[in-house]
Amino acid sequence: MSVSETEHSDKFVWNRQVYHRLKLALSLGLRRQIFLAVCDDLNLRNKIAARLHSTLAYPVGQVLYQAPELQEASTPAYPRLVTLRLNNSDPNPVAQINQWLLNYPPPIVGASKDSPGRMLPIPSFQIVGVEQLTRQPVAIQRLFLHYLRLIEQHLVAPESSRFLETSLLLWVPRPWLHAIQQSAPQFWRSRTGVFVFAGEPTPTNSNRSSLAEGFAASESLDLDAFEQSVLQEEFDFQPQLAAGRGQTNEAPSADRSEISIPEAPPTELTAETDVGDAPASMHSNHISKELKELILATINSTSAENAEEIKQLLEEINLLHSQKASPQTISDAYQRLGNLYRLRIERGQTTLENLMVAILAYQEAIAGDETSPQVPDILNDLGTLYWMLYRTPPNGAERQSYIQQGIEFYQLALKLISPETQPETYARVQNNLGTAYGDLARFTNPAENWQQAIAAYSEALRFCNPQMEPAKYAATQNNLGTAYWHLAQHSQPIENLHKAITAYNQAVQHYQPEQEPLKYGMIQNNIGTARWNLSQYENPAENLRLAIQAYEEALKYRTPARLPAACAATQNNLGTAWWHLANQAQIKKEQQQKFLNLCIHAYSQSLALAASVPKENLSFDVFATYNHLGLAHYQLATEHYLQTDKASCSKHLEAALENHLQALNGFREQPQAYQISLAYVLKTIRAFHAEFGIKGQNLALSKVPGPLLPEILAKL
Repeated sequence: MSVSETEHSDKFVWNRQVYHRLKLALSLGLRRQIFLAVCDDLNLRNKIAARLHSTLAYPVGQVLYQAPELQEASTPAYPRLVTLRLNNSDPNPVAQINQWLLNYPPPIVGASKDSPGRMLPIPSFQIVGVEQLTRQPVAIQRLFLHYLRLIEQHLVAPESSRFLETSLLLWVPRPWLHAIQQSAPQFWRSRTGVFVFAGEPTPTNSNRSSLAEGFAASESLDLDAFEQSVLQEEFDFQPQLAAGRGQTNEAPSADRSEISIPEAPPTELTAETDVGDAPASMHSNHISKELKELILATINSTSAENAEEIKQLLEEINLLHSQKASPQTISDAYQRLGNLYRLRIERGQTTLENLMVAILAYQEAIAGDETSPQVPDILNDLGTLYWMLYRTPPNGAERQSYIQQGIEFYQLALKLISPETQPETYARVQNNLGTAYGDLARFTNPAENWQQAIAAYSEALRFCNPQMEPAKYAATQNNLGTAYWHLAQHSQPIENLHKAITAYNQAVQHYQPEQEPLKYGMIQNNIGTARWNLSQYENPAENLRLAIQAYEEALKYRTPARLPAACAATQNNLGTAWWHLANQAQIKKEQQQKFLNLCIHAYSQSLALAASVPKENLSFDVFATYNHLGLAHYQLATEHYLQTDKASCSKHLEAALENHLQALNGFREQPQAYQISLAYVLKTIRAFHAEFGIKGQNLALSKVPGPLLPEILAKL
């Protein structure tokens, strides 16, 4: 079973989306890009800038190039993103960038007696400290704006074709954004994108050490989460109801995103609910008013299941109360009532009313008889019912409390279970506890809660026999691997990603692909995702090849006929892995061309499948994939050592333009993504002109939809 994503505040959602778009724009490594990041909260700005630097500066670890066949030392790491603080006495960003490049020129790698080698890419630069100009004389402030105006002049001058061979990210507060718009309009028009973060302005007279932590807390931005447009995140997290009372031990096979949630809102209950033909027991004072109203809402429906049995049981409970029966007898009756609603829930009737009746009935059962041998199972069920309540709309702000309540019930159950005498029950509750901690991590203290989840899954595995219950053992290992993957996003990424891969490999050994093709394919996809992530820290080429191998194995079983949405997502992942492998420094020309073509094939397969799948079933951004596909075609067209002839160049440029236009059309309602896509369209048209002159540019413009032409022509 799966739990939906946390409902964050508007600021959280906005900032997370803006961060991911900015990170994507910078990670593409395109030259002559000018980005403006707007943030009034200096504490938040510092955290985001630091995260961008730590994520993008050295994305492939401490060695960028290793000549496998030559006995020469590896080239030391060279950054892909450099952070500079603006010089307040001479605020010239380009001069500072040029001085840095003069001090630290890009090294030449791959040189040999037969080859001159190649220069590593010039890094992107982010500039912070513009807000400090407010404290400088007016002359200095005007000088800064003058330097910005010069940047645009350099960009359009023919003799400055190599000016700003990088991307520039300039961090500014809102007052300076308005000043740039008004006083440096040429620079403003030359921008590629503007990324606006939400936050309260930092008081100019405040001590930075005393800044309010509220919005800048580490959990306020999920900065390290996978962009779903790049990789699909898959899990097998399924809290289970107790076995032996109508529920099997085997976990459902659905992935997180495929668990169904009732669409219709539950019936609203009020104090004036009409009892109609309700049984006499509904008028009894022995049964709580809340429970009576909830039951009434569930048995008056025309499709109500076992309504007569529920009415008879209510009469029995009322009679037992009237006769002052023993607490154990009354508790047993409440437990049977809970079981009836539990049966409804197991059959897919996961409505708010059914969940609440089951919860209230079970709570009455354990309140009346705490010594029953059924109490541990009931406590486990209460934990899982609260977990299900957490993911059943509408549940609003109470979601975190539902998860915490579920954890408390699981922990109570574990105190009453002996792992030596009840290993199966103990392992099941520990697995459920791990799932609940994983969901709590989406609200608060992610690193701590993922560690708790890992501890619970590890404890469950101690008492889970892989020979007797291979499917359950494999599902728990998969859960453990995903918990380690999440923890890697917060601390010790290399160590935790290795542990994730180990757990996934343990899981996949206990699935026979012929018997469990969907689960086997899911875990292979997870292995590929973890390997892709690890490639950002160590042994990039090796880990990317292993990621590709895992994705290709997954695709043997995640076929278009079986799971078109999952197949499309894995093809998207595969395309991204091929693209990254193609751009490793040690890859030879022939290999790079082959890998880019494989990247194009995978992205094309992904998009073709996505067109036949409802949008809500997809776990990645189709329009981002159009952009990625366009960039792969653009690279084959513009890197001349990859070209074979002019016809091939034209074909790839036309394909790049077509895909970027598709993305542009899809991002119309997303201003930041729209601007990035528009920049790709402009670059592709300029490449047509560079390769084929005015005839090529006219060919490109003929493919642009008419309504877009004024906007395109104004920026060319």
